[in-house]
Amino acid sequence: MLLPQQLSLAARLNHARAASDALFDVVKPEFRYERPIRERHRIVFYIGHLEAFDRNLFDKRLFDLPASDARLDQLFAFGIDPVDGALPTDTPEDWPTLQEVVDYAQAARRGIDEQIAALDLPLGASHHDTPGQLLNVAIEHRLMHVETLAYMLHQLPFEYKVAPEAAPARADHLYAVTPDMVAVPEGRTELGMTLERGVFGWDNEFGEQQVDVPAFEIDRYMVTNGAFLEFVEAGGYRDRSLWNDADWAWKEAEGVAHPVFWLRGEDGWRLRTMFDDIALPLAWPVYVSHAEASAFARWRGAKLPSEAQWQRAAHGALPGATDNFDFRDWNPVAVDATPDSASTWGVEGLYGNGWEWTSSLFEPLPGFKAFPFYEGYSANFFDGQHYAMKGGSPRTAQCMLRPTFRNWFQPRYQYVYAGFRCVKG
Repeated sequence: MLLPQQLSLAARLNHARAASDALFDVVKPEFRYERPIRERHRIVFYIGHLEAFDRNLFDKRLFDLPASDARLDQLFAFGIDPVDGALPTDTPEDWPTLQEVVDYAQAARRGIDEQIAALDLPLGASHHDTPGQLLNVAIEHRLMHVETLAYMLHQLPFEYKVAPEAAPARADHLYAVTPDMVAVPEGRTELGMTLERGVFGWDNEFGEQQVDVPAFEIDRYMVTNGAFLEFVEAGGYRDRSLWNDADWAWKEAEGVAHPVFWLRGEDGWRLRTMFDDIALPLAWPVYVSHAEASAFARWRGAKLPSEAQWQRAAHGALPGATDNFDFRDWNPVAVDATPDSASTWGVEGLYGNGWEWTSSLFEPLPGFKAFPFYEGYSANFFDGQHYAMKGGSPRTAQCMLRPTFRNWFQPRYQYVYAGFRCVKG
């Protein structure tokens, strides 16, 4: 079987569409106007947005598309988060009917498909200012939403969803993983890449930068639920000294006392998975906000790695056949389950199983230049309020598991499939 990256770009777009269609099918139709996370749009928005994005990206750039409903083109084109920091206030009645949205999306897709078949797109075309670049943008944009939609749907009540076959999680990782740190010698690491490399990347990936990194120690594995449980039981959420002012104010205002995926059950802590809740798997990575990860690191007398430290620690590591990514599972696996893809220094589980927070703000690399057709993709977030993340999660597509890929989120956002590891030195 061909891997997605070995398919033509048109076939890869269809592959990505199948992934997003399957995810929407998880939600029962009567609940597609829900807003599982208060900071995000209603589910119905994304049904229209994915197709509107492709239509607006391709029209007049790749080919001329037939006239569409300009009102819906605009409605479904706006950003994924409110830009002014306020929470959305719309109601379900403010939106078109579900049938109108589905009809719009299908018409947009048909119009693209009628034109895309006539394009001569060589396998792997990805250079700047080419049709291949625009197709790659459409493919990866959709796949990013497949991941962000997954953690949105994670917060829906179980009865609002239809579990695919074999989806329920098994609580078979109740054993504890012994923490271990490995030494990473001083050396130079590379962030980003040059345009001359001739491969696809997002605008924030370009601007190759060489960084000299002093020697340090880093966790062999991502921090587990079991290790984080010790922090919770030691009163970490009540210890003011472990939190900076902004993180403490957020924690107090929101009443945050444990990871958002954890539940208190009669028989102890449990974990909310996509389709059921299970006994807390101690060997799985813990998913937390940057604020919670930072507090834990201080409690351990450590800190989060910088982006350059993470990149240096990942030297020699490549996504392996047994790693947990590309929609292979709805859930994490044990952090010590993939030793075959360890880095040169013995760091394990770097790609898949959970994004990893860094201590580095998301900032442009030298010579950054925004995509002219998507100027705000990265630049809108160079605001000193977002932190870089590396690696990938179980719901990250394989094409984005490249060393140069950079993800980012605000520090007090709990819902993303993101964990961390600590460094010393």
